[in-house]
This record gives sequence, structure tokens and C-alpha cells, in this order.
Amino acid sequence: MFTEAFMVRALLAALCLGPLSALLGVFVTARRMSFFSDTVAHAALAGVALGFLLGLSDPTVPLVLFSLLVAVAILWLKEHTELLTDTIMALLLSGSVAAGIIILSLLKGYRGELHQYLFGDILAVGNQEVWLAGLLLVAVAAWIFWRLSDLVLLTAHEEVAHVCGVPVRRLNYVFVLVLTLTVAVSIRLLGIILVTSLLVIPPAAARNLARNLRQQILLSIAVGAVGGAGGTMMAYQLDVPCGPAIVVACLMIFVLTLAVDKLWPGAGRKTPLSQP
Repeated sequence: MFTEAFMVRALLAALCLGPLSALLGVFVTARRMSFFSDTVAHAALAGVALGFLLGLSDPTVPLVLFSLLVAVAILWLKEHTELLTDTIMALLLSGSVAAGIIILSLLKGYRGELHQYLFGDILAVGNQEVWLAGLLLVAVAAWIFWRLSDLVLLTAHEEVAHVCGVPVRRLNYVFVLVLTLTVAVSIRLLGIILVTSLLVIPPAAARNLARNLRQQILLSIAVGAVGGAGGTMMAYQLDVPCGPAIVVACLMIFVLTLAVDKLWPGAGRKTPLSQP
């Protein structure tokens, strides 16, 4: 397994994108933004379709750009209309998916490539994508730990954060930018359909055991790494799709942490997010 170059690249990508998604997922779940990430992920379908329509062999650039456009549109509509956030996201999700399906229906010969983006194909990642995942992990982790206090305050009490001088609007836009880039890059790992699971399951598993925010962050990163690498190896051994295997591996860890929390209640997290 470890002598094959494609498996080494797949494991390295999983060990970068798994912890990265899990780290962001701590704040995504605490801020109830899971549906937001799901909307951005499904909007990527229209970006992929546009890439194929333009004749690009690799639609990553239009995928990222369209996902960013949808993310910014969500924030703009939230600020400038009376619509509820979940209504805005439902509108953009359904609209982008509909547009993607219409464009794809007009194209021929892209069914195999589309399958990779819908369900993920980490075994096909190249060296460039591994480097991109690694750089994104380092950059995002550095930014999060640099602005950790502001992010925690913003997550727990947005009004208090504004009063304390935290640049709430700018921080919200940067967080959405980082989240969107992570979702777009992680689509190669899990696919459009499953990518949100890597943002949700590791933090949920960590929350079962963590006593404070620092522990939840560290445990979530560990679950993301173990689930990503374990699912990749399981997919290789069982000859099953890699994306679903990673999700199943993370779910197995979640069930294990839930069992530990129920059998030893003292091990579970009892403090609010705002306490480090």
C-alpha cells in the first residue's frame, strides 16, 4: 500500500484536509453554519458544469470562483434583505444545483469526470493538489490560532464582540472565504455530496469527550486525521469508494466517543464554547 505513489498522495491529502475541515468544523457547528457549508458545496456543481462548458479539463478554478460567489451572495443578502438566512441558502442551493444540472444536460462525455466531483476521488489527486492542501492547512491553522480569541468571542456573543472592538464584519467575511476555499478543495476528497460530513462529524465526536474549547479543537483535529487516513486505507483494502469510506470511518469514531461519554459521563464536555 505505502509503496504505491497514488496511495501516498491520497494519505497525505487526507492528513491535510481531514484535520483542516475538522478544525474549521468546530466553529462551523458552534455557529450553526453546517447548512451554509452544504450550500457552498452544492453550488460547486454549477462551477464544475461551467468549467466543462468552457472546455476546461480541470474545472477547479470555476468551481472555487462560483462557490465564493455564492458564499458572498449569502452574506450580502443576509445584510441587505429581510430574508431569513436558511431561506437565502435554500434559494441559492436549489438555484445553483438547477443551473448545474441544466448545463450538464447540454454537455456530452463528462459523466466520468462528474462522478469524481460528486463522490470524490482522492486516489486520483496529484502532487500539486497535495501541496495545495498542505499550504491551505498551514495558512488556515495559523490564521485561526492567531485570531482564536476573536473567533471564540464572535462565535459565542457576536454583539459583545462588536462592542469589544472585534472587526465582526471583516472577520465574518474572512471566515466565510476560508471555509469556502476549504470546502472547494475538499470536494476532491469526499465529493460534493459528502464534503459537509467532514466539517460536522469530527467536531461532534470531539464534543462528546472535550471539557473545554482547546480540547475540542485538538480532539476534532485528531478525529479528522484518523478518520481521513483510516477511511482512505479502508477504501483501498475493501476496494470501495474512498469518500464514503472516510465518512464511515469518522462515524465509527463518533459512535465510539458517544459510547465513552455515556459510559463515563465525567469524560464529556460540560463547559460552553466561550471557555478556553
